[in-house]
Amino acid sequence: MGLFRHHDDQPPPQRYQMREKLMSIGDDFWIENDSGEKVYKVDGKAVRIRDTFVLEDGSGNEVATIKERALHIRDSMKIDCGNTEATVHKALIGIRDRYKIDVDGGQDLTAHGNFVDHEYEIERDGDTVATISKKWFRVRDTYGVQIADGEDQAFLLAVTVCVDQMARD
Repeated sequence: MGLFRHHDDQPPPQRYQMREKLMSIGDDFWIENDSGEKVYKVDGKAVRIRDTFVLEDGSGNEVATIKERALHIRDSMKIDCGNTEATVHKALIGIRDRYKIDVDGGQDLTAHGNFVDHEYEIERDGDTVATISKKWFRVRDTYGVQIADGEDQAFLLAVTVCVDQMARD
């Protein structure tokens, strides 16, 4: 009898709240979860020649470094997040902005949508791993990042920081 019942044992996706217009270099800000708890800090390093951000967990431990790649034909940023390294760059195809995330030794990601209005998705092989939207939070100048269960939260937040920084340059 229970063959057609759906078991919803999976936890809900994680949601985070980020500031719109992330920062200028030297600014720091907190990424909060949907309960309002400060879970990650983005530290914009002011003394660097190129854009550099450090993502720290709530205890102050560095979980990711994000650096602008200098001397490249197109904009790109490098993420070093524990065992995961990736390069985020604007895709050269099509008339709409798209971002390609080349993951070293892993499956690549793409980001597409309206980056200026913070309404876009990050996908791996056609499956959405993160959704970015202003609709979830009513706080001015913020937007939400919803990350699928089982995904690397810090890495996808670092990707979001890269895309936001590159989209406003």
